[in-house]
Amino acid sequence: MPATFIRNPVEVEKKDPGIGGKPPVDRRPTGGGGSGDDDAWRRAGRMGPRELLTRVRTVMVFALAGDMVFFLSLAVMFFAHQGTGHFDARTSDFVGDWHPIHIPPILYLNTAVLLLSSLTMEVGRRRIFFELDVVEEWLGLGRPALGRTLPWLAATAALGGMFLVGQYEGWAQLTARGFGFGRWATPASYFFYIITGFHAVHLLIGLGALTLSLALLPLLRKVEYRQIAVDSIAWYWHTMGLAWMILFALLAWS
Repeated sequence: MPATFIRNPVEVEKKDPGIGGKPPVDRRPTGGGGSGDDDAWRRAGRMGPRELLTRVRTVMVFALAGDMVFFLSLAVMFFAHQGTGHFDARTSDFVGDWHPIHIPPILYLNTAVLLLSSLTMEVGRRRIFFELDVVEEWLGLGRPALGRTLPWLAATAALGGMFLVGQYEGWAQLTARGFGFGRWATPASYFFYIITGFHAVHLLIGLGALTLSLALLPLLRKVEYRQIAVDSIAWYWHTMGLAWMILFALLAWS
């Protein structure tokens, strides 16, 4: 009777090519948390990196959509108040109360700085998802993805600080020309301060989160958590950049 050999499961897993050239097991790398399958995580009763990233992005989309609606409502009020005025009792003529102002030239420079900060932010976001660097982190060969991301985040924070300083200088220039909150203030100057002020507060929040991430990202042990943190901040930062472009076009045109 010929001898028969029975391979144990380990040998089957190593040698059998499976169907279509794929291994017969479901354990596949996630590609750094940003792609791949989450089957192994689901079997373990936990949320996989890809699913977690998708859920965080969904929450960010709804939250940022609310912010954009707020900024658009400011734009609608801006246009609505341009038609306000009163009737002159002596001539019975309608006199408009809206007197346009010239925006400070430094705002053009601030816009360029904010656009540059969005570029550095996006480069940093892409670096944290760079596949080869992430694989090295998964293999315990250091943190190359984090090392290449932090300088871009630091550059973004510096540019964001420059933007806020430039905005303050723009407010100072406008106040020096007599368009403050005092006696000679006009509806146009009020709306200028309201629009730019609310945007500055939102960007200050993003700058705080970005500065905090520079200190806390090295403390996160899992690469997928660092990816989610950087990705969320990038989405917020890009949204504030888009909001400013809309608001600045509104101010410059009107």
